[in-house]
Amino acid sequence: MREEINQGDILKVEGIKIPVLAVSKDFFNETGEIIGCPIYTKGEMGPLHIRVETKNVSGYVQCEKMTLLDMKVRGFSKLDRIHMQEIIDITDAIQGIFDYV
Repeated sequence: MREEINQGDILKVEGIKIPVLAVSKDFFNETGEIIGCPIYTKGEMGPLHIRVETKNVSGYVQCEKMTLLDMKVRGFSKLDRIHMQEIIDITDAIQGIFDYV
């Protein structure tokens, strides 16, 4: 059985050089797929670039670069996780991409 992935987990994903933040909700992640955003070490703060810092990872979550990843076919390991307030800020930024006028 594969390790469970939770919203807010920072992952090292096979075939991807930089850490990925799982932004999709836990019930979605149970399908074996996640929606993830890359965390770049360099960048600038902005509405869609949100700084995160944990014991093992620091950088900028680039919310506009979210992608669907099939974790059933990719190896991964958990590097860390972010706090709930950071999850809220990031998912609010992502929701803002799809808001109406």
